Amino acid sequence: MRWTVLSRWLRGALAACAIVPVPAQAATGPAGYPAKPVRVLVGSPAGSGSDIMMRTVAQKLTERFGQSVIVDNRPGATGGIALQLAAQGIPDGYTLATLSAQNVTAMLLGTVAVDIPRALTPVVQMVSQPYLMVATPSLPASSVKDLIALAKKERLVYASSGTGSVVHLGMELFKSMSGVDMTHVPYKGSGLSMIDVMSGRVQLAITNVLTATPLVRGGKLKALAITSRRRAHAFPDVPTIAESGVPGYELGSWYGLLVPNRTPAPLIAHLNREVSETMNAPDVKEKLAADGAEAAPPNTPQQFRDLIRAEIARWGKVIKSLGLKEK
Repeated sequence: MRWTVLSRWLRGALAACAIVPVPAQAATGPAGYPAKPVRVLVGSPAGSGSDIMMRTVAQKLTERFGQSVIVDNRPGATGGIALQLAAQGIPDGYTLATLSAQNVTAMLLGTVAVDIPRALTPVVQMVSQPYLMVATPSLPASSVKDLIALAKKERLVYASSGTGSVVHLGMELFKSMSGVDMTHVPYKGSGLSMIDVMSGRVQLAITNVLTATPLVRGGKLKALAITSRRRAHAFPDVPTIAESGVPGYELGSWYGLLVPNRTPAPLIAHLNREVSETMNAPDVKEKLAADGAEAAPPNTPQQFRDLIRAEIARWGKVIKSLGLKEK
C-alpha cells in the first residue's frame, strides 16, 4: 500500500486509534462531560488534510478528556455525507464534524446539500494553511512558467479532492488567470488523488500542505509552487504562484469544528476552550508548522461563524467570475 509514503503523519494518526491511558485528572466539562467516547465525523478519507489534522488532535483530546475521541471517516459528496450525518446527530456534544473551506465552496456549487450556516453550529476554527501545486515527478516542468508553456502545447490532466472543492476552484482560477486549459478529474479526497498524481495517471494538482509535505520531501511528488501570498517557512525555496508568472494569484484554506444545532452553549464553550488549548500547545503547533500549516489563535464560536459567512460571500463572487454554475 502506498499510504506508507504518509509515514510520518500517519504514524501519529494511527496512534490516535490506540488505547490512551486515562489521565489522573481528566478535563471534564458541564455535567461530567464527556462520560463516553466522542465521535468526530470527517468528510474525507485517510490521508487527507482534515483526517491527518483531526487524528493528531483527537489523540491529544483523548488524553485531556480521559475518554476516546474517535475519528469517523465518511467520505463522499465533498464532505456532504459527514455534514448531513452531523446535522442529524443528537445535540449532546458526542457528535462533532470537521468543516473546511472546500465544504463551503461545494455547498455553493450544490455538491454539498447541507445548508451549513443553518444546519450546524460553529465551535472553533482550528487551522489555516496554504496549498501546494504539485506534479508527478516525470512531468517535464519544474516551475509554473514551465507548466504554463507545457499546457499550451499539450492537454494536461489535473486532480482535485472533489468537484466544488477549494482546490478545484483554485485550479480553475489558475487556468483563467494563466490562459491555459486542462482536464479536471475529481476524487473523493486529497489522499486518493495524490496516489494517481504520484503514479502519473494524472499530471498535477493543487492540494493541502498536510497531505503534500511528506510526499514532496520523500521525492514522490515535486512542488511547483505554493498558493499563499508569501513563501512558506516550511518551503522557503518554493516560490509562490504569484511570483511565478501569475501575479495576484492567492489561495488558502482552514479547518474547524461544528456540532449539531441545539447543542447546549456550555458544551460548545467547553469544546471551544479545550480544542483551542490543544491546537496552541507547543508540540501541536510545531508539528503543524513543520508541514506549512498554522494553528488558529484562540477564537470564539461567533468569530468562526463570521469566518464561514465571509467565505461564503468571497467564494460566491469567485464562482460567479469564473462562470461556474452556482447553487
